[in-house]
Parts: sequence; C-alpha cells; structure tokens
Amino acid sequence: MQLRQLFDDDDAVSPVIGVILMVAITVILAAVIATFVLGLGEQVSQTAPQASFTFDYNEGSGATDDYSTNSGGDGILNITHAGGATLEAGNLGIAGSSVSGGPWTDATYSSSSEVSAGDTITVRVASSDTVRVTWESDQGTQSATLREWRGPDA
Repeated sequence: MQLRQLFDDDDAVSPVIGVILMVAITVILAAVIATFVLGLGEQVSQTAPQASFTFDYNEGSGATDDYSTNSGGDGILNITHAGGATLEAGNLGIAGSSVSGGPWTDATYSSSSEVSAGDTITVRVASSDTVRVTWESDQGTQSATLREWRGPDA
C-alpha cells in the first residue's frame, strides 16, 4: 500500500458525514414532533406574566374600600399596578386572611377589564395580615404570586 494513495483516498469521508447528518436531522425532527404531539408546546407559552405592584397602607382609615366594605380590618391598602405586562382583571386575585376582596374585579373592574400601569384597587386589611397579588391562567392550570405585602404587625 502506498502512502500517497492513503492521503488521496477520501471515499469514506462523505458517507460517514452523510449518515451522521441524517441521524441528527431525524433526532431533531422527532423531538419537535413529540413536543407538539404531547402538548408540551402549550405549557411553554403559559408562563406567569412579569408585572410589578406597589402597596400603600393607611392605618385606621374609616374610608370604604373598592368592595364597598367599611367594617373590619385596621386600615386601607391601596394596591397599584406599577409596571410590566397588562393583565386581565379576571386573572388577578387578592389573597389574605382578612382581606375583604377576592378577585381583582370590583365595582370598577369587570373580569375582562385590562389592568395596566397606574391602575389601583383598594382593600380593607388588618395590620397583621399578609396580602398577595396572584395571577391564574385562563385555563386555571397555572398560578403565581406576583407580589406580597406584610402588614406592620405581621
């Protein structure tokens, strides 16, 4: 066998590379098809929105909150959408042990209303309460706590 023939002979290079490329393409296609067939593609798009909320607590306020409640609790908590994604009011909730509200919807916001930066809702809370602004997907399959407030006595 001549050394020169060994360097000039590259017949086996193309078939080997071709087989490797075919296997790689097959694996990638199988992964993409399996993702959509098994429904994993829908879960990827169902992530919690990025939104910021601020809280302003006024102790001992005799004012009525947005849920027309003027009894119970030690004060009024103003929850303001400070920035980020615009959200549907029906997907937002307000959770706390003494919170008189529930979903973000009230006399001002219907379930299809959009809540965007600058929008505020007022709830009556106890000073020892912990209040969370929560989000739930339209299908109810995912939820997340977007922001949490702890009262001065919590």
